[in-house]
Amino acid sequence: MTNDPNSTNPSNPAASARGAELASDYTVSLHYDQRMYRQDIAGSIAHARMLSRQGIIGEDEANQIIDGLEKIQIEIESGDFPWKPELEDIHMNVESRLFDLIGDVAGRLHTARSRNDQVSTDTRLYMKQACVDTIGALRTLQGALVTVAQANLTTVVPGYTHLQRAQPVLLAHHLLAYFEMFDRDATRFAAAQASADVLTLGNGAMAGVPYPIDREFVAKELGFSGVTANSMDGVSDRDFALEYLSAAAISAMHLSRLAEEFVIWSSEEFGFLSLPENYTTGSSIMPQKRNPDFAELARGKTGRVYGNLFAMLTTLKGLPLTYNRDLQEDKEGLFDSVDTLLATLDVSAGMVVGANFDADRMSGAAESSYVLATDIADYLVGKGMPFREAHVIVSALSDRLIDGGRYFKDLSFDEYYAASPLFERNVMDIGIDSSIASRDVHGGTAPGRVKAALEDAKRRLKGAGK
Repeated sequence: MTNDPNSTNPSNPAASARGAELASDYTVSLHYDQRMYRQDIAGSIAHARMLSRQGIIGEDEANQIIDGLEKIQIEIESGDFPWKPELEDIHMNVESRLFDLIGDVAGRLHTARSRNDQVSTDTRLYMKQACVDTIGALRTLQGALVTVAQANLTTVVPGYTHLQRAQPVLLAHHLLAYFEMFDRDATRFAAAQASADVLTLGNGAMAGVPYPIDREFVAKELGFSGVTANSMDGVSDRDFALEYLSAAAISAMHLSRLAEEFVIWSSEEFGFLSLPENYTTGSSIMPQKRNPDFAELARGKTGRVYGNLFAMLTTLKGLPLTYNRDLQEDKEGLFDSVDTLLATLDVSAGMVVGANFDADRMSGAAESSYVLATDIADYLVGKGMPFREAHVIVSALSDRLIDGGRYFKDLSFDEYYAASPLFERNVMDIGIDSSIASRDVHGGTAPGRVKAALEDAKRRLKGAGK
């Protein structure tokens, strides 16, 4: 037998008490689900109105319940609510306080519902608003990208593949690529919102309820577009939460890509931009440093958003129908992803608007490179040469230039002609501007196409309410 004073052996009263405390704490969710108090109270008020309307409880009883719930909301928002962790969650805290305020009539509120359908309804209400907030933050970031793109319609930057300079593009074109990413994100969050937009109250514990309730009335009261079709699925479904987490993971990935480029581009090696001072931090030991910590954190927080998605998938994968206490684990990661994503979207919009782009450095990087190689190969194709043959010729030219520390702008016409007699003197007119202008296709980087894309982005934002 152990002599450890902290042992949970029943013969040790202190240890037994501690064990009981730990067991009690283990089930508590109040510290994170209390943020759903508005949803919980709104759902209860709508439920009470329905019960009265259907004659299941008296009108006077419903009025007392509703009055008590409204007082509870005022107490919570004023900081006067007596939270009791031993009651485990937001639902039982509100119900207990309702008993304190109006007495035994409070017990009538839980008629024709279970905590199973109650918590699902609360979470769905919360997620609907979270989707609205997230889409709004995405639109703000898109607006920031449009603003900066508008100011850089003629700014040239080298485009990259494999992090190697590839072809010249307009900076506005580059920024609008992120506009498209975040637009797809908004579409995914709208789908997650639609998935959450179904009322589960009325499912009871898992089989429905033996009362003449009006689920459609409650749905209308709470702003849901419909009601669940199957009570067993209704109380155990968390697909709507998974859809938000999935959309959040993809959006966080897009934010991480943007952050990565800001980290790289703000380095001395690139020098394409400098970040605003309030989005950088100094070094604890090196006075000259201005570290892109906000961009790095945006990149780093992607991992926790991914983790929350996989945690939810893992929780759900082994659950038999219907409700299991495992589902309590749906909220903490969900709330964390909402908070993390909204904060990162806000920070990213600030970095985009505040970034100072160095147009000379970017255009200089495009000029001092071999980004015109494809244009020169395309020139030969225009003269009738198959592209694969043109590729070989220009590849050999590029190798000679690289070996000699020169660029295409340094080539003489005689050197072009020696590589292929199809070259004529107008090959000397090929440059950064002509390369960009030649990409005059829908979705291309030609100035006219980028201007049109920018105007389209503005129209789409306006149509989305931004």
